[in-house]
Amino acid sequence: MVKSTHSPYSTSFENLVDMKAAVGKELGLTDWFQVTQEQINSFAELTGDSQWIHIDQEKAGKHSPYGTTVAHGFFILSLASGVCADSFIVKDVVMGVNYGLDKVRIPNATPVGSRIRGRVSLMTYEEIAMGARYKVKIVFELEGKEKPALVAEFIAQAYTKQ
Repeated sequence: MVKSTHSPYSTSFENLVDMKAAVGKELGLTDWFQVTQEQINSFAELTGDSQWIHIDQEKAGKHSPYGTTVAHGFFILSLASGVCADSFIVKDVVMGVNYGLDKVRIPNATPVGSRIRGRVSLMTYEEIAMGARYKVKIVFELEGKEKPALVAEFIAQAYTKQ
């Protein structure tokens, strides 16, 4: 498969151990998807973060440097699992769990209506009992902007046996 820096693609691994050879390589790029006010409002309600810059479109239009509401940085971060699922698959994995994050940066605001996509690269791979722990770098690109919306180092554990 030829990997493009512009067209969506994903990587498929037959076995978890096959991931080891992909350390340092890009695994996938998602389609663009739009961030809506409805999503932002739902996230605000779920998390209790109802700051006006996120949910009050009129006030944000008048007083925000962005001229509109913006998504919560943690909302964008919450998309990490789905972006990974869209970027690569490991066929013999029976269960995966989030292990944590090493570094998260939010270098750019995500105004409502923006389109973002995820670019995923494998940083590390370590065998553990019944599986592996790996770290991926996820860059949430913001359409039309040089700086991404968010960059995270996301750690997961995957298991091949129950």
